[in-house]
Amino acid sequence: MNKYYYDLHIHSCLSPCGDDDMTPNNIAGMCALNGINIAALTDHNSAKNCPAFFEACKRYGVIPIAGVELSSAEDIHFVCLFPELEMAMEFDKEIEKHMPPISNRPEIFGEQMILNGEDEQIGVEEKLLITATDLWADEAIRLARSFGAHVRPAHIDRTSNGIIAILGDVPREYNFNFVEFNDVANKEEYFDKYQSIADKSVIVSSDAHHLWDINTAENYFEIDDEPYSSANVRRKLFEMLCGN
Repeated sequence: MNKYYYDLHIHSCLSPCGDDDMTPNNIAGMCALNGINIAALTDHNSAKNCPAFFEACKRYGVIPIAGVELSSAEDIHFVCLFPELEMAMEFDKEIEKHMPPISNRPEIFGEQMILNGEDEQIGVEEKLLITATDLWADEAIRLARSFGAHVRPAHIDRTSNGIIAILGDVPREYNFNFVEFNDVANKEEYFDKYQSIADKSVIVSSDAHHLWDINTAENYFEIDDEPYSSANVRRKLFEMLCGN
């Protein structure tokens, strides 16, 4: 068993609220500098920068995870992580069907840049990504899981877009194995107050929108990585996340 330090909730410059410096290579490089071994790119309602992120992570020796931060109709945020890049890209196509026809206004919300593996801009996302989809929470969870995703409620200790702030609790029927805290110092308070999460495992991720927000080597998983390969580590991680 070896320790793998992680940050499983990071935004790139595809998210309008993400800093323009949050390019795939800058993120991968900062993760490497910070001692992060496994990193997930989770832009709002899109995975379009994940292919570039995979290229960048290979360059910097970081194990990449493709993901999406999905917004439900209630505006609850869910982190959806995929065992394979191809699964995330198929899910990306499906999400587009559930986005409202609202165009981004970069001068107000920020740019939504699609980059290649060299951090060169190859396009922009025209739809505003920070809007809610038309999927209710249970539908959003079910849809993501149908594409093979690990799903968890994002930053449950926040008043904005957190499942507890919006629903008042974490419904047991959603069958989460993990919940995400933005600040681990809130864990005991929330576990004491909300019995529905008392048996859940905890992930602490940065929800980074700037390079300086990315986690340092503090939170880790212990993974049996023999025989070693990044694909094997990713597979073992998803077995853990999905409760297999």
